[in-house]
Amino acid sequence: MSFMVEVGLLALALMLVLEGLFPFISPEGWRTTFRTLAELPARHIRLGGLASMLIGVVLLLLVRHAHN
Repeated sequence: MSFMVEVGLLALALMLVLEGLFPFISPEGWRTTFRTLAELPARHIRLGGLASMLIGVVLLLLVRHAHN
């Protein structure tokens, strides 16, 4: 298995673990949060997604820069 495939699978596995923590620990809290988020205007959801992606890209660049 190539290094890039291995890193990609590790990243996916970590994302799934992190995504599953909140519903596992607090199913009712997760449900309430999900309902609240579902009622937000599409623009706010898009802005949240954009912010999340930008933070992720910055973190990737920082880690990559620190590794080199």
